[in-house]
Amino acid sequence: MSFTVKGTLDKVLQEVKGTSAKGEWKKQEFVITTDDAQYPRTICFTLFNDKVSLIQGIAPGSRVEVSFAVESKEYQGRYFHNVNAWRISQAAPATAPQVPEFDPNAYTAPKAPNTFPEANNDEDLPF
Repeated sequence: MSFTVKGTLDKVLQEVKGTSAKGEWKKQEFVITTDDAQYPRTICFTLFNDKVSLIQGIAPGSRVEVSFAVESKEYQGRYFHNVNAWRISQAAPATAPQVPEFDPNAYTAPKAPNTFPEANNDEDLPF
């Protein structure tokens, strides 16, 4: 299962390299803040091996769209999670919805109907 999220690239962390039983590996982590206006979230994504090059050339502050998968691994009874990015593309800048400008000359208020009975000269009160 994969997901996609849009946001602003906050920072790119240091590349980490190592060696395991399967050979050499490298990973690159980066952080974005989502576009959700009411509840923006901060998410740290991980790129592994050949995917590390995907983040190169994208500066912090850029709007990005990230495709990713979530993975969990168990180790000694504890679970560890990774948010693995597999595609990054620069997104178009977020634009606020266009609200038409108010033109006071174009608006005419509806006239309220006269709900009072005609005044009678004999009475001071309309009821």
